Amino acid sequence: MTSKPRARLRCLLLTCLAALSTGGIAQDLPAPLDETTGALPATSPAPPILALPLPWAGLDEAARADVRARYAAWRGLSDAERSRIRQAQARMAALPPDQQQALQTRFETMDRLHRDGWRLGPALGRQYPALQPLFGYVPVQQRAQVLDLLRALDTEQLEQLAVISQRSAPQDRPALRDELLSLAPGARASWLRAHLAR
Repeated sequence: MTSKPRARLRCLLLTCLAALSTGGIAQDLPAPLDETTGALPATSPAPPILALPLPWAGLDEAARADVRARYAAWRGLSDAERSRIRQAQARMAALPPDQQQALQTRFETMDRLHRDGWRLGPALGRQYPALQPLFGYVPVQQRAQVLDLLRALDTEQLEQLAVISQRSAPQDRPALRDELLSLAPGARASWLRAHLAR
């Protein structure tokens, strides 16, 4: 089943991939949707990704959960990240249809975990495959804290953390993540350097 909102999300995520392949781009759950109309709650502005009416009544529970997760991810992005995604969407829309299809095919053949990583925005989406070993399976109670931490790191620190993530043994990852989360923001840079030197 493909709906216009799903196609638009795919387009948004594909534009991140397109920008990546051409050299760069440059959680709390929201209130539930109205189950009868698929409309977004009146208290929050509708992001462009879900601006079209949804055939809500025709969606099964898994599809509804997916829409809610995409909406929550969109709301979790900063205004700057949303702007970058809108710009990438415009660039994607300007491509010839065959190039759009090639990018869509490339995106759909990615591992689902990596595709879902692009929901975290352009900066984290680009690093997600390397960060996934350390942050792909985070306990629910740590998710907001982990996202805040990752979004506070600059590009160099994310790259350092990606190397540490790749090097860490599976049994060591929870303790390593807890240690990093317990640090004050000013101590993170030295922690990253120390772990890279090991």
